[in-house]
Amino acid sequence: MNHAFVAALAEAGHTAESLAGQLGVHPKTVARWANPGHIPQSRHRATVANLLGQPIDALWPDALHRREPVWFRPWVDIERDAIALRAFQLAWVPGLLQTEAYARVTLEWEALAPTKIEELVAARLARQSILVRDCGPLFVAVLDEGVIRRQVGSRGLMAAQVAHLVNCAELPNLQLHVVPQETPAYPGLNGPFTLAELPDGTRVGHVDSQARAQIIEQTSEIATLERRWERLRGEALPRQRSLELLKEAAASWT
Repeated sequence: MNHAFVAALAEAGHTAESLAGQLGVHPKTVARWANPGHIPQSRHRATVANLLGQPIDALWPDALHRREPVWFRPWVDIERDAIALRAFQLAWVPGLLQTEAYARVTLEWEALAPTKIEELVAARLARQSILVRDCGPLFVAVLDEGVIRRQVGSRGLMAAQVAHLVNCAELPNLQLHVVPQETPAYPGLNGPFTLAELPDGTRVGHVDSQARAQIIEQTSEIATLERRWERLRGEALPRQRSLELLKEAAASWT
């Protein structure tokens, strides 16, 4: 329990419902901020602190000691609050499913200082805690088969990474699907993206690029991503057949 937040809420004469009303969010979202590890999205954080008459670091100390890049933090906040995540990846294992070694190799290509790489690896692994927490989000991931066939790092690294995907696929709140290599051109070739559903029903998108990723909130653009998701999801193998393919791929790397 975040006792500092609960006490500040009471001292300011607010309830989860009244604070939610001022912010335009669902009361359940405010209630979650009283739980350890739950921090308001950056667009709400300063407003909440002002309404409660407390500095941000007094309410959520971890908010000022974050390791992920500043531009990526708004998405991490959304990811943490989401009740469902749908992700498509064309070339990489999703960050939420990467092993430490796989994450490190992908970051080493960016010619960063060793200390920065370790910081970013730690931040990426920390995000994965949402998958094993109580009442974690439903996570549905669709991967192009090239993700598990193209070598990243050593063969041993790939064997461990694909074996990790097999283990992840057996989590109760996680579904993994693979689009087989023989599939003709399909909408996923336009690039990777993630859709998040928040407790109040809001849907937000995250689209990767060669530069910085972009958060998508416009209703028409979300609708476009959801149509694309349905089409590429239809090209993927069912869950059990995808699991069998993952197991075969893991064995092929050993």
